[in-house]
Amino acid sequence: MEESGATMRKWEDLDTDILVQIFQTFDIFELTSGIAHVCSAWRMACCDPLLWKTLDLSALESNFIRIPLEPYVYVHCQSDKEVTRLLKIALDLSRGSIQTLIFHFNLYLSDEQLTYTAERCPLVKRIVMPAWNRIKKTGICRAINMWPHLESMTMPSIANPPYLLEEISKNCKNFSKLKIMGPFDIFFASSLVLYIPKLKVLSLRCSVIFKDALITILDKLQDLEVLNISHCILIEACPSPLLKRVVKEIDPFIMDKANRLREFLVCMNDSCVMCQRARSDEGLMRWYKYEKGLWKSDEARSLAL
Repeated sequence: MEESGATMRKWEDLDTDILVQIFQTFDIFELTSGIAHVCSAWRMACCDPLLWKTLDLSALESNFIRIPLEPYVYVHCQSDKEVTRLLKIALDLSRGSIQTLIFHFNLYLSDEQLTYTAERCPLVKRIVMPAWNRIKKTGICRAINMWPHLESMTMPSIANPPYLLEEISKNCKNFSKLKIMGPFDIFFASSLVLYIPKLKVLSLRCSVIFKDALITILDKLQDLEVLNISHCILIEACPSPLLKRVVKEIDPFIMDKANRLREFLVCMNDSCVMCQRARSDEGLMRWYKYEKGLWKSDEARSLAL
C-alpha cells in the first residue's frame, strides 16, 4: 500500500527482531493474552527465547481461603483453572527456554501444576518456589529431579528439610544459593551442612534463627561467602526454666567467626521498620500486610528479585 509516496507496512510484516523488542515490554498476562494467534510472524516472535529467559509469575496469586485441616488452604476452582491455562500457554510459547522461574508465595500450586511446569523447564537455574501446602513430598522431589542445572532457590518455610536438601544434593551439582523464608533451627542447619556443604550464599532474613544453628553454619559451611540475617529474631536456648531468650545484638564470638565471609549482612536495630515488623510477626512474616512486592527484597543482591 502506498500513501503520499510512502510505503505503509503491515504489522505482520515487521522484522521479527522489532516485534521481539516490542513484546519484551509486555508482562506475562499480555504475552499470554492471544497475541501469538494474530499471525505466524507474531507467533514466531512470541516464541523467541529472549522473551522467556525468565517466567515471572510473582503477580499471580491463588484465590484461596484458609481451612483447619491439611493442606490448610482451599483454592477456588476457577483460580486453579486460570493458573493452569496461563502455565500451558506460557510454557508452550517458551519452548524450554526458561532459566529463571518466579512464583508468588501465595500461589498454591498442585502437584500436577508443578510437575507440568518442571517437565517443560529443563534449563531452570533459579527457582522462587510457591507455597507448597498442596505439593506432596514426591511432587517436590520429582520437580527437583528435572532441574539438573539448578543453582539458586528461594523457598518457603518447611518443617522437614532433609528430603528436599538431599534431592538438591543428588541432582543439582551447581547449586550454591539458598533463601529460606521461615524458621532456621539446628535441625535445619545440620541438614544443610550434611547435604549442601558447598553452599556459597544463604539468606535467612526476617526469620527466627537459633544461635546454635547460626554457629553451626559459620563453623561448617566453609565455602559460604555471603550470609544475610538482616531483621531476624536471634534466639538462644537457655537452661530450664528460662528455656530461651532473644539475643539483642551479635556478640564478638559470632562476629569473629563471620569475619571470613565476604559479606555478613546484619540488621538488629530497634528503629528499623523491617526489624519491627519481623518481631511483630514473631519471625514468620505475614507479607500480605505490607507493601506489594516487599517480599522480593533481599540485602544479598544475588537473591533479590
